[in-house]
Amino acid sequence: MTDRATMYDKLAELIGPFNKKAVELSEATTFAGDLEWDSLTVMDFVAEVEDEFDIVISMNQQAEIENVGQLVDAVTKLVG
Repeated sequence: MTDRATMYDKLAELIGPFNKKAVELSEATTFAGDLEWDSLTVMDFVAEVEDEFDIVISMNQQAEIENVGQLVDAVTKLVG
């Protein structure tokens, strides 16, 4: 079981290489709006997260995750 703060830190670390505009991350940072990720970047990032935590994030879950905080909650739930 991983606590939420640790999960946030790990996911922020994974976001780093994809954060081309050096946007300051917060729970409210959105992937499409703030980070300006296109669908290919999202797919590459999701693959990284899935590999890191040995989980599968379904397409339905991906569609519901719009910001960093939602991602932290979703991955924490899948890992837990």
